[in-house]
Amino acid sequence: MSILQSVCGHDDLAALSDGERIQLCREIREFLISNVSKTGGHLAGNLGVVELSVAIETVFNTSVDRLVFDVGHQSYVHKLLTGRQADFARLRQYGGISGFPKPSESDTDAFVAGHASSSVSIALGMARARTLQHQDYNVVALIGDGACTGGMAYEGLNDAAVSGEPMVIILNDNEMSIGKNVGGMSRHLSRLRSSGHYLKAKRRYREIMKKLPGGRAVYRMTSRLKNRVKRLLLPATMFENMGFTYLGPADGHDLPGLIALLTTARDLREPVLVHVVTKKGKGYRFAEEDPAKFHGIGKFDPETGKKLGPKTRTYSDSFGDAVVELAAENDKICTITAAMPGGTGLLKFMRQYPERFFDVGIAEEHAVSMAGGLAKQGMVPVAALYSTFLQRAYDQIMQDVAMLHLHVILAVDRAGLVGDDGATHHGVFDVGFLRQVPGMLILAPASFAEQRDMLRWAAQCYDGPVAIRYPRGGEGSWRDSAWNPGPHVETEGALCCHRQGTDVTLITYGSMLDNVLEAADLLAKQGVEATVLRLLTLSALPARQIAALLPENRRIVVAEEVCTGSGIWEALSWELNEICPDCRVYGVDLGADFVTHGSKKELYAHYGLDGESIAKFTREVLS
Repeated sequence: MSILQSVCGHDDLAALSDGERIQLCREIREFLISNVSKTGGHLAGNLGVVELSVAIETVFNTSVDRLVFDVGHQSYVHKLLTGRQADFARLRQYGGISGFPKPSESDTDAFVAGHASSSVSIALGMARARTLQHQDYNVVALIGDGACTGGMAYEGLNDAAVSGEPMVIILNDNEMSIGKNVGGMSRHLSRLRSSGHYLKAKRRYREIMKKLPGGRAVYRMTSRLKNRVKRLLLPATMFENMGFTYLGPADGHDLPGLIALLTTARDLREPVLVHVVTKKGKGYRFAEEDPAKFHGIGKFDPETGKKLGPKTRTYSDSFGDAVVELAAENDKICTITAAMPGGTGLLKFMRQYPERFFDVGIAEEHAVSMAGGLAKQGMVPVAALYSTFLQRAYDQIMQDVAMLHLHVILAVDRAGLVGDDGATHHGVFDVGFLRQVPGMLILAPASFAEQRDMLRWAAQCYDGPVAIRYPRGGEGSWRDSAWNPGPHVETEGALCCHRQGTDVTLITYGSMLDNVLEAADLLAKQGVEATVLRLLTLSALPARQIAALLPENRRIVVAEEVCTGSGIWEALSWELNEICPDCRVYGVDLGADFVTHGSKKELYAHYGLDGESIAKFTREVLS
């Protein structure tokens, strides 16, 4: 039996020798490469934290101690070491384990983590709860992989540093967020300051001086003198200036050294920041050479590193090509992304117009406010953000864009279900919160051609805030463009009629069109003829246009890829009933709870939004 198979938690790890733990790390890397190649997932980041994760689980008992991840996609090794090895065959699949920490999955998962920069704040809350309740456990925050580019990280660090709460913050520096200290003196002093003997002596000296008459004053004087001498040799880190005891930078792949360092940090019983330098993709050549490709990857051949399956053109690709075309015609067009140039399709724009491309890091609030500043001074900013991350910038959309009715284009990628990443990443709330923003125009294309036409119109013909929302992946079977905006589209809406029937009306928007057309075909085979209408704008609802197209049977079913209360069903029902009191409007959506992970096809069926389920719901409405 391999060492990995024998490890189910802290006690098993603590019983291993250093040599056995090093062998365990090799087995973990082999396991990850083999399994993720079959299921897809976040590989490079997890390969980079193998030794660090083994060290954390050895020093801390995460069934009692609290380990808070930032972003959370680097939690695979933690899951392997806490009894979930057998579940990796169904990683990120419907009914299987999540690719992110999930407390309902295991007590060792302290908190959910899908968005960045929140770990320090959460960990500080847990540490303060521990103190208030007079309990005894350790609190650890693991932050890195770009999360320190988000401003919330510094809000948490600022408070934690002066809190006095015993906690360990581990900064996983994989050269994507914070650069290395350089120079021989830096390395020498960091080794000295990180040594257990030095820190124990420092703590013993402090405790003795506190007990002696006048000792506190002497301690403060000698501490200031030491710090002055140190600063003559090496500038203080930002973290030390904030008030942390800073340890590092340390080699994130030196397992015995990490165990010793984390043990020291734990025993200091004060706010400690441990700076660990790791290599993303460590131990797998293809991931080391291209960590961005293997950050989140589908199924691949582990022998060659090549993705399996055909390459399909996505809405992100279509958007990237369209915005490059616009930039060639208009030098006021610029683009903004929050650490997702590849995911949002902006790599081509970045290469062709680098002076007009801005990657602000994982900082959506800053991205939107900066877009407001660009627009106020005459530029036409296009901010490409995933729907789930756009939620973080709600206040900035309201205050820094909409209040001045600025010409900012929000390219809302991954709208609707995203599949395997699950609850933290589904874009199922943006319709609801964007509809609340005064003056915000929301467009919903159902094809690449329509997406391109809407983007061009928004850039060239409109003069206010506009959001264009589109799904993850490729377009469906309907590939034409029906976008032909009238003069008052922002107040009267826009509508497309795809088929006419006499028995019921089905209304939808965006990529749900294919499912609704499939439902209409199924109903037709059962003798039920449906009118299918599609909304092209979601801020202004074309109630009068819809009323004019209704057949004699005033039954309407609205199908939406959103959570209950986050769509247009209720608003459309109210507006239609003002015009047609005999209308009966029914809604089918994803339900009121957060949506689990799985393929889009499986999730559509599970939540009743595939063609067959919509047809069944419609028959029930008619009966």
